[in-house]
Amino acid sequence: MEPFPEDWQRAIVVVAHPDDIEYGAAAAVARWTDQGKDVRYVLATSGEAGIAGLPPAESGPIREAEERRSAAVVGVSEVEFLGLPDGRLIAGLELRSVLAAAVRRHRPELVVTMNFSNTWGPGYLNSADHRALGISVLDATADAANEWIFPELSDVGLEPWTGVRWVAVNSMTPTHGVDVSTTVARAVDSLAEHSRYLAALSEIPVRVQAQAQIDMVSGPKPGFEADRAVGFELYYF
Repeated sequence: MEPFPEDWQRAIVVVAHPDDIEYGAAAAVARWTDQGKDVRYVLATSGEAGIAGLPPAESGPIREAEERRSAAVVGVSEVEFLGLPDGRLIAGLELRSVLAAAVRRHRPELVVTMNFSNTWGPGYLNSADHRALGISVLDATADAANEWIFPELSDVGLEPWTGVRWVAVNSMTPTHGVDVSTTVARAVDSLAEHSRYLAALSEIPVRVQAQAQIDMVSGPKPGFEADRAVGFELYYF
C-alpha cells in the first residue's frame, strides 16, 4: 500500500448521508485540515429516513445539525446538503448532473467518496444509496470536466472543471494509506457528535460505539508503516 498523495490544496468529500464520512474517513480529514488544506463536505441527502420512529421532517434537521458539529471537530466549516431523498438515490443522469454541479461549484483537486461495492464483506449488504452515490461520484467527476454532457450547467455559470486529479474511495480494497496516528481521537469525537442517530442504533453508549468503529477502520494496514491508518482506493483523472 502506497502513501496517499498530499500535494493538493482543496478536496470535497461526497457521501450519501450524515455519518457516512465519520464512519470511515474523518481521521484522514483531520490530518488534512491540520496541514492547512481546504476540505469541504457535500451530502446528497439529509439522512431524514435514518432514525426509526422519528419522522423525516424532524429527523432531517437533527441529522444536518449533527453533521455540521461533526465536521467542525475535524476542521471542516463548509457543509453542503443537496436535498435529495434519503433511501431513494438512483445512479443515473439526474444524480450525475447534481454531483457534477457540486464538483464545478467547489473546484477541488481531490474528490473523496465512500465504498460503493455491493457488500461490506461476506454477508453484509451495502445500502442502495451508498452503491448509487459512489459510482455516480466517479462518473460525475468526469462529467464535470466535459462541456458537452450537461451544457445546462454552463448556462447557470458552472463552467467545466478539469482540475480533479484523483477520486479516492474509502473502499474495502484500498491501494493507498493515510497515517492517522495523531488524529484518531478527533475522529472518535467527530462520530460521537451523531449522538441521536447512534442512540437509535444501539443501547451501547454512543462513545463506546464511536470508539469501536474508529478502531476498526483505522487500524494498521498491511504493507503500510503507520500505527493507525485509513485506506483509500485511488482513481486517477
